[in-house]
Amino acid sequence: MERTVGTTVRGVRTPIVKEGDDLVNIVVESVLKSAESEDYKLNDRDVIGVTESLVARAQGNYAYIEDITYDVDRKFKGESLAVVFPILSRNRFFNILKGIISTKKKIYLFLNYPSDEVGNCLMDIDKLDEAGINPYSDVLSEGEYRKVFGEKVLHPFTAIDYVHEYKKLAIDNNVEIYLANDPKAALKYTKDILVASIHNRDRIKRILKRSGAETVYGLDEILNEPVNGSGFNPEFGLLGSNKASENRIKLFPRDSQSVVEEIQKEIKNRTGKNVEVMVYGDGAFKDPVGKIWEMADPVTSPGYTMGLKGTPNEIKLKYIADNEFNNLKSCDMAEAMKKKIKEKENNLVGKEDSLGTTPRRITDLLGSLCDLTSGSGDKGTPIVLVQGYFDNYAVE
Repeated sequence: MERTVGTTVRGVRTPIVKEGDDLVNIVVESVLKSAESEDYKLNDRDVIGVTESLVARAQGNYAYIEDITYDVDRKFKGESLAVVFPILSRNRFFNILKGIISTKKKIYLFLNYPSDEVGNCLMDIDKLDEAGINPYSDVLSEGEYRKVFGEKVLHPFTAIDYVHEYKKLAIDNNVEIYLANDPKAALKYTKDILVASIHNRDRIKRILKRSGAETVYGLDEILNEPVNGSGFNPEFGLLGSNKASENRIKLFPRDSQSVVEEIQKEIKNRTGKNVEVMVYGDGAFKDPVGKIWEMADPVTSPGYTMGLKGTPNEIKLKYIADNEFNNLKSCDMAEAMKKKIKEKENNLVGKEDSLGTTPRRITDLLGSLCDLTSGSGDKGTPIVLVQGYFDNYAVE
């Protein structure tokens, strides 16, 4: 029978996962129950995606605001601290900032402008141009910002004024906010710097250390070990964390690699199939309207089985059809295309036949697919099953 379907994606429902639950068993049972209920079979190289929050919840990887305060206090001994380039997010940074401010140090908070590193805007860019402000060199105080852009500047999606939102956390007026894009601007106020950037953190740390900063840490180095029995992440620290309650955060999961390998092994034991498994977080796609890059996690996938390593190796089917096979009839073209796919080179990077294909990592592509499928709200499908992803037009 002629094959008529390529890749399929299913969101799989699970029970509500709590601390201490056997996550491997929950994932395996949920996938097998879904297959039985919906009358489909697992195949070799199917991909099971598990959202990072499921792993962290099962691990109980949580911390309280006072744990953040304690760790920041023990790493920064001075009376003042600059916090450089966090993203604008109540979910991702608000509770972290609470913990930092609770040290009662003088806090100099530096925000990127006109938007943060993932695209959340702080201002109308046309007003920026009209005011003749150079974002590459100019440092704006909060007062200067308000004078140009107004007393209330609301985010177009969340309707939050983030400068106000962060400033209201101040204790005894211990927070000053500045807008800048050069991290060295912070050195005018203090030599102790906490780098809150996610994706540019290593470069910013290097610049600050070369420029005279005395104590430099990143959010990846706060709660990178347990504090008074708290959760922790040895690789990413506070990066990838989310607000769990008014005084607690959920951290990015630990030991994701062992989790995916155990799920893969159990599926093999139960079904005989060699599936791939990944833990996924933010999907790394960019919203074309709001200009927001959906990538507030430090990586798309903190753990994945080895079959997901690398990038796709594909020919551009429509390019070949429009050029090499342009004079063939439809039925002949189909057979010629299948033959060409079967005979393609193992590495097509830079070759004409791959022109227009997307050389992103497989885990980033699948992470976007899984994240968009499961969503971040009330779908209740924190497991995503992808079938046929590694097939192509030549596979019958």
